Amino acid sequence: MEKIPMTPAGFAALEAELKQLKTEERPAIIRAIAEAREHGDLSENAEYHSAREKQSFIEGRIKELEGILSLADVIDPKRLSGAIKFGARVTLVDEDTDEEKTWQIVGEHEANIENGLLNIKSPIARALIGKDEGDSVEVRTPGGLRSYEVLSIQYS
Repeated sequence: MEKIPMTPAGFAALEAELKQLKTEERPAIIRAIAEAREHGDLSENAEYHSAREKQSFIEGRIKELEGILSLADVIDPKRLSGAIKFGARVTLVDEDTDEEKTWQIVGEHEANIENGLLNIKSPIARALIGKDEGDSVEVRTPGGLRSYEVLSIQYS
């Protein structure tokens, strides 16, 4: 299988979620199922069915996280420099609106656009890869063609 690029912070966040699911969520749902069983008839026991559904979700997420973490290729941006690549924190200015934006290019499992974490597979990230400070980049977005200028590139 293909390795999944990830920053150390993204890897740590997924590890923390996995630990929390295994040490807190899983034991809590097992207790909830046992408690619901004590209420008798399981065929009409909404608490039992709800707890089983939640257990199924938790077990699925545990398996998903274990799979992702086993394929993770942790790349430390502090060791990188030069043109834009995975892990870069890039500050851009929209050439039409003069609005500045800063994003870090990260793996798809840690991406969160609201927190400035841009999926490496996104159109903007793909357009930025290989560019340098001062370069102009055109990106086709759902809202149309956008032009950005690369103001700075940081690896931290």
